[in-house]
Amino acid sequence: MIVAALQFNPAFLDVHANLITLEEYLRGIEADLVVLPELCTTGYFFHDTAQLRSVAVHRDAEGLALFRDMAREHGMIVVAGFAERDGDRLYNSAATAFPDGRLEVYRKVHLFAEEKLHFTPGDGGFSVLRWGDRLRLGVMICYDWRFPEAARTLALRGAQVIAHPSNLVVAPKYWKPVMRARSFENKVFTISANRNGTEERRGDRLVFHGCSQIVAPNGTALEEVDEYFEGWLQTEISPANADEKAFSQWNDIMADRRPDTYQL
Repeated sequence: MIVAALQFNPAFLDVHANLITLEEYLRGIEADLVVLPELCTTGYFFHDTAQLRSVAVHRDAEGLALFRDMAREHGMIVVAGFAERDGDRLYNSAATAFPDGRLEVYRKVHLFAEEKLHFTPGDGGFSVLRWGDRLRLGVMICYDWRFPEAARTLALRGAQVIAHPSNLVVAPKYWKPVMRARSFENKVFTISANRNGTEERRGDRLVFHGCSQIVAPNGTALEEVDEYFEGWLQTEISPANADEKAFSQWNDIMADRRPDTYQL
């Protein structure tokens, strides 16, 4: 299975331009699973909730049709971050489009910094999405990386690969080794698609550090890029390699767990 992550710099609030850019990238990739950054259609550093609301869309909106169409046309799964509107509530979400037209949405559970002023925390927990017998996929977004419970929950529910759309502003020296640890401690593949570039708001400036990576279940980076790279990183994996949780005749990282001793 070929998996890929896109690193690029979305245009702030210009949904139309971003969809054109994303379509160009998606038409140029041959892969089975592609992961796009967090909020890849809108940008990130919203001035206020009204501005966010102006670009947020319902999960069935035409703006997400691109991902459905590309998934169907290329026979691949597309995971893409977007701003979701559901009634009066706004969510930092990721759409997962399947080749058969199915579209699932994960709503970010752990909100970072001023996201708490604009978004509602995700209410759906961490679910594993199945693509027949080819793949069991988990999704988490950006700041979810700081919480081992997120990746562990997905692993316990059978995820072989965890897609991680991101807009990380923390230095890569912190998050990259932690995501490698998430792969290692759960024996799963992780795919972190982090945007790059900068955004400014009333004198404040955010720098997004890129450095996207694809990590194997042993914690080794299979592919990684620097902060300034724009485009795809991709590699071939065997999802079934994530099903073997034993690392010796004596030890299995899931079977050896002692949940009865973890009570608070």
